[in-house]
This record gives sequence, structure tokens and C-alpha cells, in this order.
Amino acid sequence: MFLSTFSAIKAKITLNDCLACSGCITSAESVLIAQQSQEEIFKVLRNNKLASATDQVVVVVSVSPQSRASLAARFGMSSSETGRRLTSFLKGLGVHHVFDTGFSRTFSLLESQQEFLERFQRKEQDKSALPMLTSACPGWICYAEKTHGEFILPYISTTRSPQQMMGSLVKDYFAEAQGLSPRQIFHVAVMPCYDKKLEASRPDFYLEEAESREVDLVITSGEVLSMLEQEKVILNEVKAAPLDELFSNVNGGELLSHAGGGSGGYLHHVFTHTAKQLFGEEVKELTYKTLKNKDFQEVTLEKDGVVVLRFASTYGFRNIQNLVQKLKRGKSPYHFVEVMACPSGCLNGGGQLKPLPDQTSKDLLQQVERLYKAETASLPEDDTRVSDLYHSWLHNVGAERARQLLRTQYHGVEKISNGLIIKW
Repeated sequence: MFLSTFSAIKAKITLNDCLACSGCITSAESVLIAQQSQEEIFKVLRNNKLASATDQVVVVVSVSPQSRASLAARFGMSSSETGRRLTSFLKGLGVHHVFDTGFSRTFSLLESQQEFLERFQRKEQDKSALPMLTSACPGWICYAEKTHGEFILPYISTTRSPQQMMGSLVKDYFAEAQGLSPRQIFHVAVMPCYDKKLEASRPDFYLEEAESREVDLVITSGEVLSMLEQEKVILNEVKAAPLDELFSNVNGGELLSHAGGGSGGYLHHVFTHTAKQLFGEEVKELTYKTLKNKDFQEVTLEKDGVVVLRFASTYGFRNIQNLVQKLKRGKSPYHFVEVMACPSGCLNGGGQLKPLPDQTSKDLLQQVERLYKAETASLPEDDTRVSDLYHSWLHNVGAERARQLLRTQYHGVEKISNGLIIKW
């Protein structure tokens, strides 16, 4: 699939941004991408100012921790301070609510833990139960659907990504609490990745009855910078505003994060939770073993001299292709793999801010990683607000409805061309 680099006028697709799926994005997908840029949020905000109170939409922006860290590196602030000033900037434009997808990621981590335990316990009866492959990266999902189809899809976690978890929270729970229909809310997600635009456009995340997407628009970290430049605003000169705490992972005004890598910490949290639940082992610190390269790492748990858990993180398409080939040959030793399309993961996403002229890409990435990891880590299991929501929001809707709100599905795509033949 080709990623896209946006200007305010048109979408540009370059070979440098290719993810080497089975072919180019379809014409329908290219239209969906072209419709999603920062100009769309400006258009909605302008229309709101001209409309009567009853015709206005409630504009909600959900910001990813990776995007905050990228902007923080550019403006020389902490991630939390960046969140506060970004909240002020967006609300000054007319946005009503600014949320943190670190909150919805807590849902994703808890669901991933539960799904892995379910799969582990049925692994003897279902050969495709393990390894469980993470599903938060839409570039990887698009590649899997278009290139390996029905073979690979049963292995992929059905848990929604943090972006789409927030889509459920905003267009279902929040809409009902506010007495609004989903169509009366315009939900924008700020992400480190262009592929998130296609994820938001998947039919699986369209509410047929309400005729509304769960996430109406995705803009990248770089497009937020373009918005600031368009408004002639320097973010570190904006007066800070309190963070919206309804859907934000906040303690004492500071945003919280999750332990583990910069792609969400899926391996870390599923590993530690499973070690405790199934083997009674309290794992305080994970020891990562680098295999072929820094983007392919392994973590194991031994009990009585036997390896009982073997997890891996696999970033970048060279490593992903090696993983898939091992699976096809029945040679994969893993129970769980955190899979991300971008080398170095989400902090290095294609939608993140680019280095300044006096900066190298490596130096910028290290700076973004430091800012991201400087936030205090919290355990998903300890978030009482999420626990309360699980009960109040999901318990009352029944198991099937809960599955619709927290899980998703995948679809093999028949190849229509051989695409580009590329060795990684």
C-alpha cells in the first residue's frame, strides 16, 4: 500500500512511502485518503461558526501519545505540557473536547490480555490460535489482508486499536451521555501514521444505523504542525489549558503512559499479565534479546528450566516477511508477536514531524523516545475509571454488543495485480 504525504491542496503518493503490499491502494482508497487532511477540520470549524446552535456539530479531537511526543520534541516541552498547550490551541479554534488515546489504549491492552489468555487456553484444539499477532498497526493489517489473506488472518488479534477504541467511546458512550446522535459529533484523531486514515475508513468502523464513522477524520502529527503554521501559532507560546479528563489518562494534571515500547506496550503488558495469571510469576522487568536486528527482539519466561512463554516484537517489513514465512513453514516458536510496519515502531511513524535541517533522523527519534518514556507509566489493571466503564457501559449492553464495541474483524483481499516486486 502506498502511504500519502499531504499538502493543503492535494495528496501526493511517492515511491519513498510505499509499504509494498500486493499492489497500489485502490482508487476508492485514494479518494478516502484525499478527503482526509487538516483542511477538513478547518472546514467543519468554519461551518460551526456560521451555523445556528442546533445545527452545529460537537468537535472532539483525540490525540495519540506518540503525536504529543513528536510535537514536544519540536517545541522543547514535555509531552504533558504539549498536551495542555495543544488543548488550548485546538479549543481556541472551536474544538469542544480534546481527549488522550492513552486512555483508550488501556482498553486495548486489557482486551489484548484477555484475548491472549483465551487463545492460549485453546491452543491445543485450534492451531491458528497462536501466535497471536497484534492488530493496532493498519499498515501491517492492510499488508496481511492483501498479501496473505485467509492464511494469516486467524492469527491476528481481533482487539481494536486505541484509535478505534476511542471511536467506540466517543460515538457510543460519550454520544449517549451527551444526548447526541453519532452524526452530531465530528471526531478527529491525531496519529503518527498516514495508514490510520484508511483504518478509520474501514466499513467495519462505520455505524450503518447512524450513518456515521466512528472516527470521522484522521490527521497526522505533521498536519497538526501545518495547522499551527497556517494559524501563525508557535505552540510553546500558547497559554496552557487544563486537559479534558473524561477520556484522558491523567494523574495530578500530568498525562500517564504505559510501560513497554513506543508502539503501545502490547508485548510488555500481555507478557507480564500472562506470566502472573497462568504461571504465578511476577515479572518486574522484561529482558529483551535482540535477534537479527534491533527491530526483531525476543522475550521469554522460563519455569523449571522450560520456556513457557516466548514473545517477540517485529518491526518493519523485512522482519514481518520473515515472520510470515516462518509461520507458513510451521517454524514460528512464538506465542505472541507485537507487529508494527514502521522500523522502530509508532514513534517513527510516517506522519511524525521530520528532522530540522541541523538534526539527523536518529537524533530526533531518540529525543522523541525520551519524551515519550518520561511520562509516568500506569498499569491498565489499576485504572479504576476504565474498570467502571467496563461495568457501566459494557456490562449492560450484553456480550455481543460489547464484542462489537471492543473487537473487530479482517477480510482477505483478492489480488488484482502483482504490484511491485521489492526485496526488503
